[in-house]
Parts: sequence; structure tokens; C-alpha cells
Amino acid sequence: MLWIDSYIPLLAQGLGPKSESRSVVMENLFSIAGKVALVTGGSRGIGAMIARGFVEAGARTYITSRKLDELQATAAELSKAGECRAIQSDLSSLDGVRALTEALSDREPSLDILVNNAGATWAAPLGQYPESGWDKVMDINLKSVFFLTQQLLPLLRAAGNAEDPARVVNIASINGLNNPGLPTYAYSASKAAVIHLTRHLAADLARDHINVNGIAPGFFPSKMTAKLLEELDERMLKRIPRGRIGQPEDIAGTAIYLCSRAAAWVVGETVVVDGGMIAAAH
Repeated sequence: MLWIDSYIPLLAQGLGPKSESRSVVMENLFSIAGKVALVTGGSRGIGAMIARGFVEAGARTYITSRKLDELQATAAELSKAGECRAIQSDLSSLDGVRALTEALSDREPSLDILVNNAGATWAAPLGQYPESGWDKVMDINLKSVFFLTQQLLPLLRAAGNAEDPARVVNIASINGLNNPGLPTYAYSASKAAVIHLTRHLAADLARDHINVNGIAPGFFPSKMTAKLLEELDERMLKRIPRGRIGQPEDIAGTAIYLCSRAAAWVVGETVVVDGGMIAAAH
């Protein structure tokens, strides 16, 4: 009980160091203002939702994707709310990962937040599933997550400290936790691997003041889910206990939490954001 006794004076004073009042600590608990963030696949879908949340929360946010016109249009739109900058990249190869790393390093001496969101999917019957589709999905969804994190370690280490670690947030999927019931074999396998890779990287990097966590989204509006959402009916909605699909605030708020002081002691977790689908499936 001695360790509890030693914390009683701190509890009596409120949260945070002695020099800070409780109100100041609580105001800053979920703040990411002034941080530098990179969101891959940030031109549309979940990536754009997270990027908008970061920009509106005061983070200088870089977004990246392959299609330059779409990327620049999103950056221009988000720049109306704050700082959003575009860097074109193709993360399907290690050369592309290195090129993005070099481009960002030329602009910033450190990186507070990395969101590994770029993704691809491929559907085909089991007997006809092509190697090209498998490799494309794995290269984007899994390989780029590992190697971009690896290449950006110097910038992440430069940003993190014991009180406020740098953050890596890997975007997985509920399809990495449950059978999606669709012939998207590489996608579900890659997302399951991302969840495990998140735990592995988190254990290795925590001592470097880099927190690695993940998010497993359910159904959100995006190009990847467009066909499914077109067919969404009452039966589908009944599988979601909250009775609706995800909204931008749902995913952006979770990402902001994981990158704020509030989650400084959260390490290696993948937060499910799906309106209760996974919980109801058990």
C-alpha cells in the first residue's frame, strides 16, 4: 500500500504537475494544437476525415496519396480551416516510401504524428484470386505501414519525449478481427497483420517515446465501401447496434484522442470504432 500512499498528495492537488492547475491540464488533455502530422491516403475517405479533424484541431497536417489532382483539391479545401499541405507519393514500393520520407524531411525536422491509413482492397472468388491482387493489397496495407514507420523513425524520435511521446496510428479494420463474409482474402489478412504489427512495434518503440496504436473502423463512407453502402438496407443497419454508419467525427475524434496527452499511456491497442458490430457478433 506504500505506493498508493505516495500518490495521495498528488490526487489531492489534482491532475498534472504541481506547476499546472487542474483547469489548464484538462483544457490541454485532448489538444494536438501545434503538432506536425502526416496522414497517408489523406485525400479521401477515412484519411481525409482524420486529416480534417487534425487541421481543425490546430495541427499542421501533411496529406499524401497517388492522385495529384485529388490530393491538391483536398489540401486546398482543408487549408480553409488551418494548415494542410500535400505531398504526392506512391507507397506501393520501398522507393516510394523513401521518396515520401525525403520530401517530408526536407520540410520538417520532426514528426509528432504518423497515421498509416493508405489502403487497397481486392475481391475475387477463392479459386480465381490472383497473385497480382494479393501482392497489391499486401504492399499497400501492410508493407508500407512497416517501412514508412521504419523510415520516419528519426523524425518521430526527434518529436517524442517522456511526457508527450510521438504517435503512430495504424488504420486497420474490423475485417481484421472477424470474417467479413466477402471474398476479400488479402484485405482481411492484411488488416489482421496490421493489428498484430501494431502491438509488436508498440512494444519495441515505447522506450523511444513513440506510442504505436491502431484503429479498426467499421462502416464509414469511402470509395472502398461505396458499393457496400449502396446496398445498405435495414438488415445491414440492424447489424450495427448504434443504427447508423460511421460519421467523420467518430473516426477523427478517436484519432485525436490517441494522439493527445489523454492517450499518452495507451500503447499497442487497436480501438474498434464500429457502432458495436464486433461486440454484437460475439
